[in-house]
Amino acid sequence: MNNIFLRLKQKWKVNWFQFTLIIATFALGGSFCGYLGKKFLGIFNLEKNLLYYFLYIILITMLWPVCVLFISIFLGQYTFFKSYIKKISKRIF
Repeated sequence: MNNIFLRLKQKWKVNWFQFTLIIATFALGGSFCGYLGKKFLGIFNLEKNLLYYFLYIILITMLWPVCVLFISIFLGQYTFFKSYIKKISKRIF
């Protein structure tokens, strides 16, 4: 596991402190995104069936970049995540 972290740290060209902040941003941003997704779908009072989970996945996919960018501002990693999300969106589109 440590080898994976070391390779990511080298790939992203960051020190261990910045790497820790980046991983924390991923974790907090993902959790915040899941929380917002559940709250948003709770407004519509949908039954938890196939449609609910399909909409949840679509909603999370759209919310994730926004949530991660929002959290990255507070952890000082906005520049990293701005370029990271731009790189991912180029690959997708």
